[in-house]
Amino acid sequence: MKECVIFCAAECNGLARPIGPDALVIAADGGLRHTEKLGITPNAVLGDFDSLGFCPEGANVFPVEKDDTDAMLAVRLGLRRGCGEFLLYGSLDGPRLDHTVANYQTLQFLADRGATGYLIGNTTMVTVVKNGKITFPAGLSGTISVFCMGPDAVGVTEKGLFYGVENAALTSGFPLGVSNHFTGEEAEISVKNGSLLVLWERKCGFPER
Repeated sequence: MKECVIFCAAECNGLARPIGPDALVIAADGGLRHTEKLGITPNAVLGDFDSLGFCPEGANVFPVEKDDTDAMLAVRLGLRRGCGEFLLYGSLDGPRLDHTVANYQTLQFLADRGATGYLIGNTTMVTVVKNGKITFPAGLSGTISVFCMGPDAVGVTEKGLFYGVENAALTSGFPLGVSNHFTGEEAEISVKNGSLLVLWERKCGFPER
């Protein structure tokens, strides 16, 4: 899958993995500060630039009064360019909780279109799993939480974690999957029908899908 790396305006303490040579790199509004700090030249710069405070030369400028967040604008561009995997830096550790929730929904937007997305924070990573599974290698420690995203998630199985479940149902009305733990065994999280919001410690890296 072609990779799209998006830098948003919240805090960003560096890359979780190297950027591939063919990746599409997008700076969304204040995310331009991160690309400059990291010495990365983005392929596109876009947004309404209320966070950055000025409009960079050559940027794609959008009005503040719009339906899409700047992160969503970047995601839409990546989908149009044929990207299937999205890494959103600066998407978790900001002062606006509403933008964090919007980014959770952006992950669902990607999953609904057959794409994979990750929010990458300073200490936490987040993804949505829809009608599928993710696997973490053996040897990991730390917390991992699983929540229902939207309508009931049916056929949820969690293997290799401290609290295991088999063919369970998660709902959006009760946080049953919060604060699970890696045990050092290979871990697998799957759902037959529905979507799961999965959050884990960044030190554990990316899962296999």
